[in-house]
Amino acid sequence: MLAAYIAGALSHPLNVLMASHLELSNRHHALVATLEAACGDQLADLPPQPLADPQRMLAEITATSPVTMLSSVMAPSGDNDGLPPTLSAFLGKPLGDLAWRRVMPGLKEVRLGNNEEGEVSLLLVSAGRRMPAHTHSGREVTLIIKGSFSDAHGTFSRGDISIADSHVDHRPRAGADEDCLCFVVTDAPLRLTGTFGRLVQRLLKH
Repeated sequence: MLAAYIAGALSHPLNVLMASHLELSNRHHALVATLEAACGDQLADLPPQPLADPQRMLAEITATSPVTMLSSVMAPSGDNDGLPPTLSAFLGKPLGDLAWRRVMPGLKEVRLGNNEEGEVSLLLVSAGRRMPAHTHSGREVTLIIKGSFSDAHGTFSRGDISIADSHVDHRPRAGADEDCLCFVVTDAPLRLTGTFGRLVQRLLKH
C-alpha cells in the first residue's frame, strides 16, 4: 500500500488514510523516502517522449485530486480535534458537526462516502466496548485516530493501520482507557458472524 501511495495509485479515500497515517506516525517515513527516491530515479532514466496533446494532458493533471507526499506530511500544520491535518481537511468540519448515527450501544458512525472507491466512514467505539464478531467480503483498511482496539491479531493504537479481509474473522474490543476513533475504508460490506450476527442478518432479510 505504501508503494501504491507513492505511485499515486490509491483511491482518494485510501490516499487520505495513508497520508494521515504518516502524519500520526514516523514508523514508515524512512521507507517512504526511499520509495520516493526510487520513483524519482526511474523517472530520470526514462527517455523523453513527445506529448501528443499537451493541452488535454494539462487539463487532466489540474483536474486530479492532489496526492500528498512525505515532504508535505512532515511539514508542521495545525490540526482539528486531534485529527491529522489531511483527514481534518478531508472532513471539512469539526467532529462534533458531523452527522453521527448510533449503530448500537457503544458504537457510533459517520458515513463519509459510498461509491466505486469504496465505503468510507468514521467509527467511534466506547472505551472497553466489544464490537460484534464479523468477517469481510473484501478488504477493510482501518486507521486508528484516537484510543486503541485489540483483536486476535494484536493491539492497534493511534497511527496504526489494521488490514482485514475474508480470511479474518474477529471481534475487536476498544481499549479500556478511552474511546476509540477510527477512519475506515472498505471495498465490500462486512459480514456479521457468531450467534448474534447471524440473528441480525436473518432479521435484516425480512
